[in-house]
Parts: sequence; structure tokens; C-alpha cells
Amino acid sequence: MPEGSAQQRKTDNSLVKAVARAFRWKRMLESGEFATVAELAEREEIAPSYMTRILRVTLLAPNIVEAILDGSQGPGVTLAPVLEPFPVEWDEQRRRFSTRSIA
Repeated sequence: MPEGSAQQRKTDNSLVKAVARAFRWKRMLESGEFATVAELAEREEIAPSYMTRILRVTLLAPNIVEAILDGSQGPGVTLAPVLEPFPVEWDEQRRRFSTRSIA
């Protein structure tokens, strides 16, 4: 890109949807609305293992979540790598998902 030009943001809708679902499900579990992931997964008609992988998104560093929501995450931050196991330490996450906008 030419110097001084703004980087165009591109929202990854599947990633944004995963973030929204993860935080919604987390709230439902923390509020006691559902006692277990298995119970909530049954209600949502999805596999508990998939729900657990999506819920892991709530462990991402806040600035990574913010970058996802505003479309400034790097090209390597897509749904597939975010659903893979990642370190819980935020500095390690920033290194793994490093981009200029969230590093």
C-alpha cells in the first residue's frame, strides 16, 4: 500500500459470529441459565465439542477480540486457526496472531 494510505478493513463475518456466539454462550453458562456445556449444546442443537471450541474464543486477549470485531485483524486471523488450541497468555496470543494492528 502507498505510504499514508489507510488500510481497508474487512470484517470476517464467520469470525465475528463465532465471537458473538462464544460470549453469548458464556453469559448463559455463567448466569446459571444452563448448568453444563452439554445441556446448552443440546438446546442449541450442536455438538458439545464444537461449542467448547467456540467458547475458547472468550479467552482471546481483548485487543484481539476488538480487532476481529472492527475488521482490523490480520489475514492469518481467521476462524480455523482461532478454533485451534492457543496459549491462554495474552502476550503469547499476540505473537501467534500477530498483525500490525493488534501486536
